[in-house]
Amino acid sequence: MREYLLTLCITAAVTYLLTGPVRKFAIVAGAMPEIRARDVHREPTPRLGGIAMFFGLCAGLLVADHLTNLSEVFEKSNEPRALLSGAALIWLIGVLDDKFEIDALIKLGGQMIAAGVMVMQGLTILWLPIPSVGSVALTQWQGTLLTVALVVITINAVNFVDGLDGLAAGMVCIAAAAFFLYAYRIWYSYGIEAAAPATLFSAILMGMCLGFLPHNMHPARIFMGDSGSMLIGLVLAAGAISITGQIDPDALKLFAGSEKAAVHQTVPVYIPLLLPLSIIAVPAADLISAIVRRTWRGQSPFAADRGHLHHRLLEIGHSHSRAVWIMYFWSALIAFGSLAYSVNSASMWIVLGVVFLSAIGLVLLLLPRFTPRVPMWAQAIVPPRYRRRRPVVAESVESAESVEVEQRTPVAAGVAGVNGATALRARPHAPERRKAETSR
Repeated sequence: MREYLLTLCITAAVTYLLTGPVRKFAIVAGAMPEIRARDVHREPTPRLGGIAMFFGLCAGLLVADHLTNLSEVFEKSNEPRALLSGAALIWLIGVLDDKFEIDALIKLGGQMIAAGVMVMQGLTILWLPIPSVGSVALTQWQGTLLTVALVVITINAVNFVDGLDGLAAGMVCIAAAAFFLYAYRIWYSYGIEAAAPATLFSAILMGMCLGFLPHNMHPARIFMGDSGSMLIGLVLAAGAISITGQIDPDALKLFAGSEKAAVHQTVPVYIPLLLPLSIIAVPAADLISAIVRRTWRGQSPFAADRGHLHHRLLEIGHSHSRAVWIMYFWSALIAFGSLAYSVNSASMWIVLGVVFLSAIGLVLLLLPRFTPRVPMWAQAIVPPRYRRRRPVVAESVESAESVEVEQRTPVAAGVAGVNGATALRARPHAPERRKAETSR
């Protein structure tokens, strides 16, 4: 655990220290796009924050390679090198998009190529645990297609949710924390060495997000851009592929009996990690709703709009910071709720706790829709939007309306003292000014 924490801290420190120079470089390079109709921020903000995050990833892998225990991950598995190869490719595509705004189909093709590069180096899904069936071995083509689909879905889910300051980095950090606890439990408690790469990927991913968040919280000084959002999405997908499709459920040996019975009993453990993990359920739901909404309107699924979940929170009446924290809450509830259920699926307290917290989340979500009546003695301690308005005296209203009517009464054209036919009231100094000009 100490080596994982050291790797996390080194990754976070490198990312944090490099983000400032990267911000200056982005300003000099002109990576400050104009504000678009769907944007929430009011001032042009530099992008290319993914550069600092990528070097943080490289630093984390380099440090882990020189540690006593984590170095065995690089000796026994080629997955860290596969991750670095795919991350470098997707990061390069993101940097080009942040600077030159490349086409969406080109980005989609680059995502598929990056996933294919990882598959070629061994980071792929080999089998799937299916209830009442057992571990189903996949052919090479099936594993490749499923791996590419998982990578593309996760990358775009994270990319779609990157619309508010600190939102994507915070949500992915929460997901990575829950995923780290799960993977570490599989590796340490059951002695399965195949879970070590996923544990390392999660620790590095947490460091990348934690190092970037201080620069990206509202009001953000720099955005991660597609170079950052696609990168952290790929790292999260790599961890899911590593632990879901390469660890045999029967190796856990939790239950006696046939392999079919063991897989059936361990389904609660593996449901949180399938296509593409329930820990990113909120970004995935946003992705699906965006595709359905745009296709229904006859638009391209990649056409940007203001219909994402965070945009709707702002339309309801939430502030920028409150909308981000609400999304954090739901991500943490789903991620750690799934984690707790995977540890002890027979506990009713876990289900009741998730239901209770979900009710609290719904109240917080719909809070701007309600305007409760606050008693007079509490007027001074509540926000202004909850205070009662003072009644307006009827006489003052009538006098104000009479004055407004008198001021708006039109005057016929040709009357002396009127400045043209469209004037509403006379200008007393205009006739004198005209007489003085004619006398000269």
